[in-house]
Amino acid sequence: MKRIIIINGPNLNLLGEREEEIYGEKSFNDVERELDEVVKGKAELLYFQSNHEGEIIDKIHECMGSIDCIIINPGALTHYSYGIYDAIVASKIRTIEVHISNIFRREDWRGKSVVSPAASGIIIGLGMDVYRIAVEYIINYND
Repeated sequence: MKRIIIINGPNLNLLGEREEEIYGEKSFNDVERELDEVVKGKAELLYFQSNHEGEIIDKIHECMGSIDCIIINPGALTHYSYGIYDAIVASKIRTIEVHISNIFRREDWRGKSVVSPAASGIIIGLGMDVYRIAVEYIINYND
């Protein structure tokens, strides 16, 4: 059974409360319940969120040797965290980068991801469904 971790970066703990016109009304706890139903018997799904770059890097390091795939939404760290990029590359863990909003339709500075070159794929702009789409892809990916 595949082991998947979803890692969320800064301010994503406020989903459902923050900028609902961009991020929607669902909390991430709501999304977790939905995802747990999607993976039932098909994968083990773990969750981690931090507002601190170093904790995210440490979590990626901890995943080495025990996690098959990472789904990461680095939040604002997307745009400047070469440390997260380096951790993903060093981990050699297949990583899918996700973003709830279309980062290219927002402020200019949001359109650059320094994390993306380390990712196997990117899913953006489809609301909270980006997590489900990523999980379903991983479950059905035969690698």
